[in-house]
Amino acid sequence: MEFRIDTETLQPDVWRTELMDPGCGGFVTFEGWVRNSNEGHEVLRLEYQAYERLALKEGELILAEAAERFPFGQALCVHRVGELKIGDLAVWVAVSSAHRDEAFKACRYILDEVKHRVPIWKKEHYVNGDSGWVNCEACAAHAD
Repeated sequence: MEFRIDTETLQPDVWRTELMDPGCGGFVTFEGWVRNSNEGHEVLRLEYQAYERLALKEGELILAEAAERFPFGQALCVHRVGELKIGDLAVWVAVSSAHRDEAFKACRYILDEVKHRVPIWKKEHYVNGDSGWVNCEACAAHAD
């Protein structure tokens, strides 16, 4: 199990082999791609920032929690930071397990908790020249 933050293009084909386990018959992945629109805004690109030390710690905690809830063989979650263009892979979650049900549940749990708890912030840059932070409680608190 591992949580990573990467500044380079994500390489799921390379990482898939890390999760191969002869005791596992199921393998589930989720890929989050940068899309060209959000809430009526035409998106040009994204920028992700992270508080890396805390993000890594919280990410590892989430993976450990997932392993307790949904026994699985291997898991990996990698989140990209920096500038990303439309179509780039922003987050990749993969879980291998003996059975598919645990793999699906663990993959969903990991992704949902990472989005909710890990200090990674997304800034959207729009075609019209504006930009805005998305779901950034720290940014909103700072503005107050």
